[in-house]
Amino acid sequence: MKKPRITARDVAHAAGVSVSAVSRAFTDGASISPKTRKKVQRAAEKLSYTPNVLARSLMTQRSRLIGIVSTNFRNPAFMEIFDRFTIALQEQRLRPLIFNLSTSNNYDEALELLLQYRADGVIVASSTLPKSFFDALQKSEIPAVIAFGRSLSPGSIGSVAADNARGGALAAGLLIDRGYKKVGFVGGPRNATTTIDRRHGFLEVLGKHKVSCAEAFADRYAHSAGMHAAESLLADHGDVEALFCGDDIVAMGAADHIRSKGRRIPQDIGLIGFNDISMARWPAYDLTTIRQPFEDIVENAVAMIVDQIEGEGGAAQSRLFSCSPVMRGTLREPG
Repeated sequence: MKKPRITARDVAHAAGVSVSAVSRAFTDGASISPKTRKKVQRAAEKLSYTPNVLARSLMTQRSRLIGIVSTNFRNPAFMEIFDRFTIALQEQRLRPLIFNLSTSNNYDEALELLLQYRADGVIVASSTLPKSFFDALQKSEIPAVIAFGRSLSPGSIGSVAADNARGGALAAGLLIDRGYKKVGFVGGPRNATTTIDRRHGFLEVLGKHKVSCAEAFADRYAHSAGMHAAESLLADHGDVEALFCGDDIVAMGAADHIRSKGRRIPQDIGLIGFNDISMARWPAYDLTTIRQPFEDIVENAVAMIVDQIEGEGGAAQSRLFSCSPVMRGTLREPG
């Protein structure tokens, strides 16, 4: 026969205190004397009592749930990012509530679920969601932060990201230093703010050095999409000497297409990615890439959402973190 669940009322009776005192004893920052807290803790330990977090959230009006909304679950980069987010939130005694919009355009439903679950805040880990979603999110008055992208309405929602334009400029500099004259840009989705910014920085530097650039775009950040985009670009521009891909997994797809045509990397065509995911180090790819600091972005996004929940966020902020080149084996040597 199943044993009855020990309740806060049982603990209150054993400790000789009120039920509200038991609740305060297990609530961070609640007003309770050290003596009473100790009595409650001893009784709880003796009875093997575990606080009911859901019930407590109804009393405090705080669920301690943080929604993480993304469209990038098929990209290995975001598996690494989600790992960091869950750890960082758990360290703050917050719980992630993940929403996968990779194959759905029902943004209203996602927002409705966030409201139903009484999420304390939302981290949008995507650069491809439409402006209408952010407008609705702002109207809902749920504290929100964009990570790894930026708002299409500057100043409306805070954001934490790599300096993607500068990252694109770094990629262009690497190609110019190695003497490439005809290059290609294989971006992610055209509407992604990361694609827009990386392309802008890349083309700006190429233009100053009068280096021509062909372009193609993957419809999503995925290996197969990178293969198809590279195939399209190289079919029309077979004389391209190097490709800058706006994402590592897209670059890996491009690499596999290039090799399938009997061409060698970097002897016949150079290749640069973006992100520096763990797979980029694999000997099969040994990918030269532009590293964005995942850890710094995640840490600051979580800190920003916590500040907003605690009422200390102030006006929406935009924080950018520097990228850095990671040299491996997919570009020819300078000179």
